[in-house]
Amino acid sequence: MSDLILHHYPQSPFAEKARLMLGFKGLAWQSVMIPAAMPKPDLTALTGGYRRTPVMQVGADIYCDTALIARLLEQTKSAPALFPEGREAAASALAQFADQVLFQHAVAINFQPHGLAARFAGAPEAMVKGFMADRQKLFQGGSASRLEAPVALSQWPTLLSRLETQLQRDGEYLLGSQACIADFAYYHPLWFVAGNKAVAGMLDGYPAVAEWMARIADFGHGSHTDLDAADAVQLAREATPRTYSASDFVSPDGLKIGQAVHVSAVDYGTDPVAGELVYEDAEELVIARTDDRAGQVQVHFPRFGFRIQAQ
Repeated sequence: MSDLILHHYPQSPFAEKARLMLGFKGLAWQSVMIPAAMPKPDLTALTGGYRRTPVMQVGADIYCDTALIARLLEQTKSAPALFPEGREAAASALAQFADQVLFQHAVAINFQPHGLAARFAGAPEAMVKGFMADRQKLFQGGSASRLEAPVALSQWPTLLSRLETQLQRDGEYLLGSQACIADFAYYHPLWFVAGNKAVAGMLDGYPAVAEWMARIADFGHGSHTDLDAADAVQLAREATPRTYSASDFVSPDGLKIGQAVHVSAVDYGTDPVAGELVYEDAEELVIARTDDRAGQVQVHFPRFGFRIQAQ
């Protein structure tokens, strides 16, 4: 397998989830910095329009969403396991809850006026306005809506108290003696809160949570080297996309391999990506597309949380 290339930016919670999963696996990777807000010309040359952070690149294959990136890393190196044997459904369900519900609460808490002021302290006003306008656009057209801060503040003690109780009773991690995908999904929204001094106090009073967060952070980010975004696009152009054998999977959408389709997220960041369906199974959708700069690439999406339709 070609080198793993992560397209990300330092402040992204989901990128932190990916970086920690790489550290957990002990994998080496290359780091491409992308803008926090649109436009992202080098990234969209690879993805065809998908704009959420992070994205993982392996040659000419582009993997969208940390739920699918986790499965890629599991294929790359099986141990330690992100999806513990016999508890795959539980781990995935917990991760999904954290990525959606807990993350929405963390965003609402961070984006209170005093939270925004602290997070963007010293930044030019035009940059802050541009970022907020970008995030408003991100939530247009999808099923997700921004959680109101008073609701998030009211419900936060419930979410944290449940986590505190389990960690006090059950041990070091959420599903046993070893970390798994659920731990990294629960961690990144709390990391987002902890990193903002104006709202970090929302984590006070939960000692077991604090100890667990320290254990997760200790996995680190693995070893990485920097890579220029334009060079990553050129690497895709020079690579050959992954090939797939015939599958007996029956498309629930009635689609056929080779059919023209477009894929988009359901909840937010719903920009559609057009291409030719080359593979699908219970977890993954893969479409082929051609870009003037990146050449022939394949873009991979998780099935859950995404919509696929014939063009």
